[in-house]
Amino acid sequence: MKSFFKFTFASILGVIIGGFLLLFLGIMIIAGIASSADKPVTVKAKSILEIKLNNQLVDRGSDNPLADFDVLSMSPTKNIGLNTILSNIEKAKTDDKIKGIYLNVFDIPANFGGLASIEEIRNKLKEFKTTGKFIVSYNNMGHSQKAYYLTSVADSVYLNPESMLFILGMGGERTFYRKFLEKIGVEAQVIRVGKYKSATEQYFRDDMSDESREQTMSYVGAMWNQILKGISEERNISIEKLNELIDAVAIKKADDALKYGLIDGVIYQDEMNSKLRKLAGLDEDKKLRLISSSKYAKAPDANYQFSKNKIAVIYASGAIGFEQSEDAIGPEMANTIRKARRDSSIKAIVLRINSPGGAANVSDFIWREVKLAAETKPVIASMGNVAASGGYYIACPADTIVADNNTITGSIGIYGLFFSGEELIKNKVGLTTDYYGTNKHSAFGGSYPLMLPVSSRKFNRTEKEILQTVINNGYDTFLSKVAEGRNMTTEAVHEVAQGRVWNAMDAKEIGLVDVLGGLETAINIAKEKAGIENYKIVSLPKVKDPVEAFVEELTGQAKIRIMKHELGSFYNTYEKTQNLMQLGGIQARIPYEIELD
Repeated sequence: MKSFFKFTFASILGVIIGGFLLLFLGIMIIAGIASSADKPVTVKAKSILEIKLNNQLVDRGSDNPLADFDVLSMSPTKNIGLNTILSNIEKAKTDDKIKGIYLNVFDIPANFGGLASIEEIRNKLKEFKTTGKFIVSYNNMGHSQKAYYLTSVADSVYLNPESMLFILGMGGERTFYRKFLEKIGVEAQVIRVGKYKSATEQYFRDDMSDESREQTMSYVGAMWNQILKGISEERNISIEKLNELIDAVAIKKADDALKYGLIDGVIYQDEMNSKLRKLAGLDEDKKLRLISSSKYAKAPDANYQFSKNKIAVIYASGAIGFEQSEDAIGPEMANTIRKARRDSSIKAIVLRINSPGGAANVSDFIWREVKLAAETKPVIASMGNVAASGGYYIACPADTIVADNNTITGSIGIYGLFFSGEELIKNKVGLTTDYYGTNKHSAFGGSYPLMLPVSSRKFNRTEKEILQTVINNGYDTFLSKVAEGRNMTTEAVHEVAQGRVWNAMDAKEIGLVDVLGGLETAINIAKEKAGIENYKIVSLPKVKDPVEAFVEELTGQAKIRIMKHELGSFYNTYEKTQNLMQLGGIQARIPYEIELD
């Protein structure tokens, strides 16, 4: 027995010591990464900026060396910031050591299709071409449609002989859950305003309504036409010819793309490297000088000018809810805007929105602070891939609303989504409930006896009427605030609202958007309205301390890393299922994703 206790004690002690050693190792890694991140990068002459969009493209790249640190591999897997890409291209325009840009893109992972972000990069690359420096594109794996749309702007596009290039048009499928819910004894109780607020249809219909199909085809068609127009202009192929090739599925591999003029050559990587050396002015026996976007961001900018004036770019990314993070908007966003309003060194605010909306009351918290800020200094809303429903709610008080051609916006409406499971709870699981209470409506909506957002019964008539009144009042409030911000009547807003989703080009025509453009356009407008020439960009909210971020990775975020590792490509399905279970209650959002393959 004594030996047993000795062995047990020794094992416990070993685990504790091992834990301390791992923690010490983690701290050493943090110190090493942070130290290397602070070192400036020296760019050699005849270098080429390589843009490789192999990780998630987000609006804001983090300066934190431990952002997206993978605790399983003990290495960083940083997302790619649109702000970093745009800044690097601008810096490379006048950097004599950068001879050109090499686009090495297979696919572009980004939220809501990412087409607005891609358009911003593409426009910046077109601007870069005016300097006379080269842009070439090559990838061993081929291109997705999004990647090809971006790389078509290059002077020359090359592919590996065995790579593929499928261009099939834009489309997809929506999943409907009514029959599934019926089978398990659950019914969706939907209370909504507006014939186009079709987001909840997937829970009580088996197919798309005419209104849903109409609005979907409208914005998808506009986005696809934008892609066709861009490819047509850069590759000198008519839109009619492109559609003919696409409908015939004539483009499947690199040779097909070459045959029809979509690319300029079919070569291997070593041949591509030779071309790059020649373009950069290097001898064949010299090492190719490619510099990654993340490293180039640390290189000094010769055009930098110190200024006390600041323009705050506040990034509002993700669904609007009750927790704040890099990919979620919470009540803390209101605090961030308030601090920027009170900071006298901040002369203007650009609110960069990439959000499908979410909790209606949190949207209202943020709206209030945007309105107060706009009364104090210029506030410009810059819409990314999506700024709809609650995302539009927080944009409407801004002085100017800027959106990319491919931004998805509008969806001005509110819905209530609740699940009742009387059949599931009583007849399938075998639970019964009994009412008690001090007042007539003490047990409003029933109880939740299962570990699911499913109530024990349906709403009764009175409860439905109460909720409909709440939803109607919320919609009226939404209309009035848009009307105030956009200088329109509530009747005029209602005509274009009713939950309808718009692409930005149509949104501009109906008065919901002021200017078509990207983040840089919004910053330039902010500069002009503030009456300043030189300024410094301040990105908000502030990033978390590296140690705090590392501890979070070891706790909550570690679970996500493990799930992604185990589920692979199926993690997105798991995540959507989790989000589905959280869509209940009163929402101002579009609860579906748009994926462009």
